[in-house]
Amino acid sequence: MSHEHVSYLELLTRGAATEAYDRPVLLARASGAGPEALAELEEAKQLALRVRAELEGRRRREAELSALFATAHDLAGLRDLDAVLRAIVQRARALLGTECAYLSLNDPAAGDTYMRVTEGSVSARFQQLRLGMGEGLGGLVAQTARPYVTDDYFDDARFQHTRTIDTAVRDEGLVAILGVPLSLGSQVIGVLFAADRRARVFEREQVALLGSFAAHAAVAIDTANLLAETRSALAELERANDIIREHSGVIERASEVHDRLSELVLHGGGVHDVAHAVSEVLGGTVEFTEEGAGTARRAGGHAVREGDDWVAAVSAGGETLGALVLHGQPDLDPVDQRTLERAALVTSLLLLARRSAGEAEQRVRGELLDDLLDAPDRDRRLLKERAARLRTDSEAPHVVLAARIDRAGGTADQDTGGRESADRQRLWSAATHLAATRHGLASARDGGTVLLLPLGPGESAAELARQTARGLGGTLREPVTVGASAPVRAPLDHPDQVAVAYEEARRCLDALRLLHRAGQGAAAEDLGFLGLLLADGRDIGGFVDRTVGQVVAYDRRRGTDLIRTMDAYFASGMSPARTKDELHVHVNTVAQRLERIGRLLGPDWQSPARALEIQLALRLHALADAVTTP
Repeated sequence: MSHEHVSYLELLTRGAATEAYDRPVLLARASGAGPEALAELEEAKQLALRVRAELEGRRRREAELSALFATAHDLAGLRDLDAVLRAIVQRARALLGTECAYLSLNDPAAGDTYMRVTEGSVSARFQQLRLGMGEGLGGLVAQTARPYVTDDYFDDARFQHTRTIDTAVRDEGLVAILGVPLSLGSQVIGVLFAADRRARVFEREQVALLGSFAAHAAVAIDTANLLAETRSALAELERANDIIREHSGVIERASEVHDRLSELVLHGGGVHDVAHAVSEVLGGTVEFTEEGAGTARRAGGHAVREGDDWVAAVSAGGETLGALVLHGQPDLDPVDQRTLERAALVTSLLLLARRSAGEAEQRVRGELLDDLLDAPDRDRRLLKERAARLRTDSEAPHVVLAARIDRAGGTADQDTGGRESADRQRLWSAATHLAATRHGLASARDGGTVLLLPLGPGESAAELARQTARGLGGTLREPVTVGASAPVRAPLDHPDQVAVAYEEARRCLDALRLLHRAGQGAAAEDLGFLGLLLADGRDIGGFVDRTVGQVVAYDRRRGTDLIRTMDAYFASGMSPARTKDELHVHVNTVAQRLERIGRLLGPDWQSPARALEIQLALRLHALADAVTTP
């Protein structure tokens, strides 16, 4: 074999470019080879080029087959239709060597076709292109179900040009375009394209190859549609099963709540027990409220939705007692709605039963207090037995409180008497509830209400009065004024003291109203020297101790003379200069003593109201010292 033939084999072995095959001939001609040698080399070159073309064709077919196998593998494991279609378009572009490839699908509902996948595209307008059926090269492919190719798109008159399509193609810069149909049977569902931004001729093998990819794409779309339909059918079956299970669960819950409500009624359960039971059964949070049942009441007793809640009115005999409100279940099954309505009915029965029992207990509490006020000579043993049945601690110190509703301003209503009667009824109802919770007694009396309540540990009569005024006022949303007596020890052992304490509480109540302190609560100890006039026991020692007790105690501990300094200061018209002459001390000493008194009594001790009470307390203290000093 000649050296030149070996050169051609080497070129074939390393896959050299076509231009490299001219080199052996040129070298031979340059070295002076004869015509026969040159003709032999030319023949060897042509043979080598044919072998090269055959090898290139086989490599291309191998690549095509490999790509088709890979696409078939993608279809076998189809999970994401978009990913499969994108892979098909990418492989078609790579094997055909085009600058761009894309796939469009028909939209029967809109009556047009749209871009589904693009590869190599740079124009947003082109990627979002929608075109009418029959328009452009794609429309021609879809109409005829045959592949079409154009070497120069804008000079091809075989298909309908439109401004929309031509503008998008021009933006993308496309010139040569090949389109093949995506067919399912006889139906064309879209078109697969390969395109270049320069003029080129697509060979028959390339058209066939793109058609093979189009067939794979059609299978992928059909498979995806079948999977979607299967999944939809399975989802429908699952929903049907869920509905069956849900209805079965609803029926079971209705049966369960019926049993639990019946058990609650038989065993004396309360309103909150009903709410708790229904909460567990319905899977939300149910609460009883005395407000917000207006909508449910107008719905004729049916449960109604209000925002994300469900409300069922609790009513009896035309009277609305409240409502059951279900939170956390905006979508409620009709059977569960009836369960909520049944729970509201049971709640109304429990409330009526509780009201009847409560009214009976209120009457008994009122009768016992009336006997203590009106007939203190009754048998004390019987009084204690009645108090024990009401769970009243007869041995603890008690305070008598007089309470009355006080509205600011007058009224032009003609039915003033009727409103006052309604106010007394509301006040008595709230007071009896308070008395029951504090293990005391309450009764309607003298246009208001009287209460006999035990003192808590460390609690004073004044604190109890203020707490009662706030509690009753908050319940009624009206100002309630409360006057309190001094504590009565073991009132059932000393029933005569209860009536005396009531008169003291009434005087304190009247004083509060005269002082324009409506809506407040106080005892005689809160009213300073005015309390001495109101209190039946005239607790002079207590008044002195509350007013100047800290100064007296300081003098005793330190051996100082602040009490005498205060006497001299007030006697001198509150003049430090005259006070120092009275005490025969330096004026700075007087200033220091007055500063100490201010720290003990508070910065307002020289105000007119405080000064008046302090001077009265100093007089009473001096009188007490005179009586006790031999």
